[in-house]
Amino acid sequence: MTGDSHQSLEVGDRVVPSGRKVQFRYAVGTTFNDDPIEIPVTVINGTRSGPTGFLTAAVHGDELNGIKIIQEVAGHYAPEDIHGALVCLHVLNVPGFLAQQRYIPIYDEDLNRSFPGNSRSTTTKRLANAICEEFVSKCDFGLDFHTSTRNRTTMYHVRADMNDPAVERLARAFGTSVILDGEGSQGTLRRVACEDGIPTVTVEMGRAHRFQTTHLDRALHCVASVLAEHEVLPDHPVSWPGWTRVIARDGEKSWLRADTGGLVEMKWGPHSLVEDGEPLFTISDHFKDEVEVVRAPSTGLVVGVLENAVAYPGHPLCHFVSVDETTADIIRDDIERGVFDVYREGGFQWPESQWYATHGHGTKSKHARNISETEREENR
Repeated sequence: MTGDSHQSLEVGDRVVPSGRKVQFRYAVGTTFNDDPIEIPVTVINGTRSGPTGFLTAAVHGDELNGIKIIQEVAGHYAPEDIHGALVCLHVLNVPGFLAQQRYIPIYDEDLNRSFPGNSRSTTTKRLANAICEEFVSKCDFGLDFHTSTRNRTTMYHVRADMNDPAVERLARAFGTSVILDGEGSQGTLRRVACEDGIPTVTVEMGRAHRFQTTHLDRALHCVASVLAEHEVLPDHPVSWPGWTRVIARDGEKSWLRADTGGLVEMKWGPHSLVEDGEPLFTISDHFKDEVEVVRAPSTGLVVGVLENAVAYPGHPLCHFVSVDETTADIIRDDIERGVFDVYREGGFQWPESQWYATHGHGTKSKHARNISETEREENR
C-alpha cells in the first residue's frame, strides 16, 4: 500500500526493490498434465513515494484489448518515471486465454463471478483467491480491462460505483464520456476490490478475439490520466473528454430485444447517437413477409450492439442509454465538427481527450474544475 517507495514491494511471492522493474510468471495451479498455470506479471516499483495501482486484463480469456494495453503500459514506464508502483497482471484467466474461451475450460466457470475465491476450493476459486491475496490486496486502486462478449461489441466506457467518492474520482479521471453507475455483480473483481477499500473500475471497450488499435491509443492516454490524478505521474495532466454522462443504476439504461426471430439488419448509424423514434434494426423472415422494426425509445446512445445477423425472440439487440437534450446537443456539435468518431468506421471509439497544460496538487480532484455545464445541472 501507500508508503515509502524506497522500501521494497512484496507481491506474488516476490520482493521487488525500489527502483526496479521485474517481470515474472506467478504459478496459480497446474493442468491435467501437471504443467504450471502461470500469470504473466510486470511490477514497476518507482524510486519515489506514492500509491500502488494494479492493472488487470483477460479475466475472460477471449478479451484481448486489455492484454495489449497492459503490455504497452508495462513496457512504457520505468521506475524513474513514477511515484509509487504499478502491478500489471497481463492475463488473469490463463486457461481461458490459451483456449481462447471466455470462461475457465472444462468447468465452464466464470472467473469474474468467483472473487474473492477460496484457496481450498475449485481451480477457478483458487485462481481468484491467489489474484486477490497476492496482488490486488497489496494495491491502492485498480483498473480492470474488458471487452464485450463474442458476437457483440461495446462503446468505450467505464463501469463504476459512483456512490463511493474514491471510485468516482478514479472513474472521472479515466476520462470516458460515458460512465455506467453500479456496484457490479457479486463475485466480480471490481466489486470485491471496492468492498475491501481498493477503488477499482471496469473499463469496457470493443470486441473479443482481437486487438483494436483505436481503443489502445485512447486507453494509454486514459491510464496516464488516472496515474496523474493519483500522483503516480504528478507532473502529467489529467484528461477531460469534453462531456460526461453518468448513467444511473435505476433504469436509465436497457437492452432492446427482438420480439420475433429472424434476420437482423442494422439501420442506425454511422454515429452511436440516435434520435427518438429512429429505426435501429429490422428483423425479417426469409421471405420478407413480416418485418419487425425496432426503434429508439428516446434520444440516446447505442452503447453495446449485437454483431450477429440473426436473432431469436427475446435476443438482445443493443444496449441503449438515454441522454438529455443538453448532452445530445454537445454530441451533435461534435458530430458536426467531425470529432465524434463513428462506430462502423472507427471501432466504437470516442474522440481524443483534451489535455491540460497544468493541474493543481490539492486534495480535490484535479479534473473537477473542468466539469461541463451538463454535469453542473445534474449535480444541483
